[in-house]
Amino acid sequence: MMRTVGISALLACAVLASPLAGQQATIVPNENLVADGLPPIPASIAEEVRKYSEVRTAALVDWHPLRREILISTRFGDANQLHAVAMPIGARRQLTFFPDRVAGGSYQPTRGDYMLFAKDIGGSEFFQIFRLDVASGNVTMLTDGKSRNGNVVWNRAGDRIAYTSTRRNGADTDVYVMDPGDPKTDRMLLQVAGGGWGPTSWSPDGARVVVMEYISINESYLWLVEATTGEKTLLTPKGGRETIAYGDARFSGDGKGLYVTSDQGGEFQRLAYFDLATKQSRPLTAHIPWDVEAFDVSHDGRTVAFVTNEGGIGRLHLLETATGKEMPPPQIPVGLIASLEWHRNGRDLGLTLTSARSPGDAYSLDVVTGQLTRWTESETGGLNTSTLAEPDLVRWTSEDGTEISGFLYRPPKTFTGKRPVIINIHGGPESQSRPVFAGRFNYFLNEMGVAMILPNVRGSSGFGKTFLKADNGMNRHRSYQDIGALLTWIKSRPDLDGDRILVTGGSYGGHMTLAVATQYNEQIRASLPVVAMSNLVTFLEHTESYRRDLRRAEYGDEREPKMRQYMSELSPMALASNITKPMFVVHGQNDPRVPVSEAHQMVGAARANKTPVWLLIGKNEGHGFARKANQDFQFYAAIQFVREHLLK
Repeated sequence: MMRTVGISALLACAVLASPLAGQQATIVPNENLVADGLPPIPASIAEEVRKYSEVRTAALVDWHPLRREILISTRFGDANQLHAVAMPIGARRQLTFFPDRVAGGSYQPTRGDYMLFAKDIGGSEFFQIFRLDVASGNVTMLTDGKSRNGNVVWNRAGDRIAYTSTRRNGADTDVYVMDPGDPKTDRMLLQVAGGGWGPTSWSPDGARVVVMEYISINESYLWLVEATTGEKTLLTPKGGRETIAYGDARFSGDGKGLYVTSDQGGEFQRLAYFDLATKQSRPLTAHIPWDVEAFDVSHDGRTVAFVTNEGGIGRLHLLETATGKEMPPPQIPVGLIASLEWHRNGRDLGLTLTSARSPGDAYSLDVVTGQLTRWTESETGGLNTSTLAEPDLVRWTSEDGTEISGFLYRPPKTFTGKRPVIINIHGGPESQSRPVFAGRFNYFLNEMGVAMILPNVRGSSGFGKTFLKADNGMNRHRSYQDIGALLTWIKSRPDLDGDRILVTGGSYGGHMTLAVATQYNEQIRASLPVVAMSNLVTFLEHTESYRRDLRRAEYGDEREPKMRQYMSELSPMALASNITKPMFVVHGQNDPRVPVSEAHQMVGAARANKTPVWLLIGKNEGHGFARKANQDFQFYAAIQFVREHLLK
C-alpha cells in the first residue's frame, strides 16, 4: 500500500492536502492538542523524521517469582504498557491495554498469579493501584479512584503490601497496609504530616516496616514501624550537627540490620550497614568517591548488588554480605544501569542498560558465571545506532570561579564550519545530564548538523552534596550564571557558532530556559521551554499540596518576605519585557507539578513585547507529553521552530 506520511504521522495528526495546485500539504494536530501561534507544519517533516520517532525502549520491571521470566515496560501503541517476556529475546506479550501509560508493576512475590500496577488519567499523577489476575486478565482497582497512591512494597510472604495514599486530606502521604487479594483488609498503618513519607522495606518476618521521611534531597530520616500497631521509632536522630540524606533502606537477610545509602560523613551517597540494635552505621563503600545510586539485596541476603554513578557512567558492583568484600567486577557494557532486581533464585540479577548508542533494554547477569544475557532488543526505527554520536565531557568556569561540566554531542563531520548549538538543560533541579541515548535529538545532530550540549549546572546530583546544595534558596541566580558562562564558552570555540544558540529544557530545565531567555536574550536566537515554571512564587502557591513543602526545601519558602522578594524580582515573569527572541512554549493541561497557568502567564507577557510565541498545550497530558501521538506532533513542530529560528 502506498503511503505519503510515516506511521507516526498518521497516529499523531491529520494530513491536509490543499486543493490548490502547488500548495504544500500540512500536518494538523490531533483533537487533544491546542496549537496557538504555530505556522503550518509541512507534512513532509513526518516522513523525513520517521525513523527518529519510531525508536522504542524496554525497561525491566520485575521477575516472575517461580519461573525465569521477566516483566517489562515498553510501548507498541501510544503509551507504555506492561509486557511479559518468557525467554531471552522472546516475544513480548502485552498484559495491560490502556490509553494512559502504566507506571511500574510487580508480581505477587510467592506465586505470581497476579500483579499490581499503578496508573493515572491524563498525566494527572493521581495514581491508583490495580490488581491484574494473570489467568483471566481481569483488572481490579484497589484504591479509591481519587487520591494519589504509590510506593508499593511487598512483604516476603506475599500477603500484604505497604503503600502511601493522600486519601485522608489530599496532602499528607499516610502509610497503609493491605492484602491485595482482599481489598477489604485495607487499613491506615501510619498517619503522617508531609508529602515525603514512604515505605522502603519489610522485615523478613513481616513484623516491621522501614519508612523514610523525605524532607529534601539533602535531608531525610528513617523510621521503624510496627506492622500491627503502627508504633514508630526514629532510627536516625534529628537535630544533630550533620544533616543526612538517605537514598534507600532495605532489611538484611537476618532482619538484624538495614542496608542503606546515605551521605553521612562524606560528600557522596555511600552504601552502609545500619545495625538496628546499636543504631550505628558502618560504611561499606567509603573507598569509592562516587554516589551509590541504586542497590538491591538478594532474597537469601547473601549478596548486595549496587550501582555507582562514576562521572555519569553506571558501574555495577557485587558485595558479599558475609565478608563485606566485593566480588570480581562483572563485565557490563559502558552505559547507564537501572532497575536492579534479583530473582528469587539469588543467581540472576535483572537490570536495564542504556547508552548513547542503545535506547534501553532489559538484561540479566548470572552472578555465578558472569554471563550477561540480553532479554529484549528494542526497535530503533531503522537507525544505524553504531554511527550515532557519543558525547564528550566538557568543562567551563562560571562567573564565581566554580567549574561546571556537561556533555557535548557533535554532528557528523560531513557538516563543516561552526555548528549551531542547542543547549538542553535537565530538570529536577537535582537531576543530572548523563551520556544517554539522545533519542529524537539525533535528528538535529545527524540531519540538521546542530551540536547539542547537556549542562550540569550547580544543584545537579552526582557531584557531591556541596555542589547539590549550591543553588538552594538565594543562590538560585548562580545556576542561571552557569548557563551565562556556557554561552560565553561557546563563543570561544572554533567549532561552535556562538551566534546561533537555542536553549531548551523541561520542568526546572524549562524554568532555566526562561531565565536564560530573559537574562541573556541578546546571546541566544530562540528558546523552547517545556512544562516550565515562569515564576517560582506562583509555582509554589499553585503546585499540588502534597508537593509544596518538598519544593520549598529546594527553592525557598515564598511565604517569607525576603525570599518572596528575591524570587519575584528574579523570576522570568518579572523580566519578561527583555524577551525579544522567538519562543515555543509546551505544556500539559493536567500538569500537577507545574500548573498550566505558568505557561499561559509567560506567553501573555512575551506576546506583550510583540515577540513571536508558539504555544502547544496537550489536553490529555501532564508533566510532559507521554502519548506518542502528541510527542510526534511536538517533535515536528520543534523541527520547524529550529529551522525557522535557529538555522536561518
